[in-house]
Amino acid sequence: MSDTTHDGAVAVSAAASPDEGFSAAQLAEKYGLSVSGARPGLVDYVRQLWGRRHFILAFSQAKLTAQYSQAKLGQLWQVATPLLNAAVYYFIFGVILKASRGFSRDVYIPFLVTGVFVFTFTQSSIMTGVRAISGNLGLVRALHFPRASLPISFALQQLQQLLFSMIVLFVIVIGFGSYPSLSWLLIVPILFLQFLFNTGLALIVARMGAKTPDLAQLMPFILRTWMYMSGVMFSIQHMMAGRSEAFARALQVNPAAVFMDLMRFALIDGYGAGNLPPHVWAIALFWAVVVFVGGFVYFWKAEERYGRG
Repeated sequence: MSDTTHDGAVAVSAAASPDEGFSAAQLAEKYGLSVSGARPGLVDYVRQLWGRRHFILAFSQAKLTAQYSQAKLGQLWQVATPLLNAAVYYFIFGVILKASRGFSRDVYIPFLVTGVFVFTFTQSSIMTGVRAISGNLGLVRALHFPRASLPISFALQQLQQLLFSMIVLFVIVIGFGSYPSLSWLLIVPILFLQFLFNTGLALIVARMGAKTPDLAQLMPFILRTWMYMSGVMFSIQHMMAGRSEAFARALQVNPAAVFMDLMRFALIDGYGAGNLPPHVWAIALFWAVVVFVGGFVYFWKAEERYGRG
């Protein structure tokens, strides 16, 4: 009886261990298991992002609502902040430094305000993007979702904020004699290309900021330098007249200047095509596609490292 029982137990034990001798990697492959938090393929990653599109939109709207929730004027600061900046720049550059040369007052003020609003769109996308991962570590560590959802939602938040501010920009432009025309339809492709560009930059700095949080402290100085080089307060073409043509052209084709000049051309009657660099639409498309695709791939390659350490 004892020998029979012992033989039966051995037989059951052998039958219950068909995977004996397999390594952990072989067992994982056999049963279709994968590493938790592993980076998916690029196509699968895009598919996952599309599946989270409602979350991305809702998150951006929630952030936009909460941004000025503690201020008495609330979301009016979305418009007041760039307008106050434009007023300061007009006093310093338009009145004191006479940077408005080449334009009448009715052209320079819309020129300046448009530049401030458009550059602020890019600037804010970068500043929120650099903290997209490092400032939301609790969310990143608690939930499983494509991490690119965060910088994309922050860029979308800034687009919504700009669209709200554009109402005031339209009023200013019309007030100085530039009335709606067919050229205003160009606003849609301009904003679309700039949004792609901004999103790519947000993805790039989000990965960099996740590894080096101090980058958020350095970024304002980088952005301020970029602003002064991009012709927000002055016309690059007029300011660089008589100087190195190659250097002037390099300043004109930098992406911030390209998107500002396109928007000025679309909105302001006195800002003609002669103020734009050659092949400006091809340049804008190049910056938008290259930075967005490059930024997306750059961010995706570090997907499994966000929130670790």
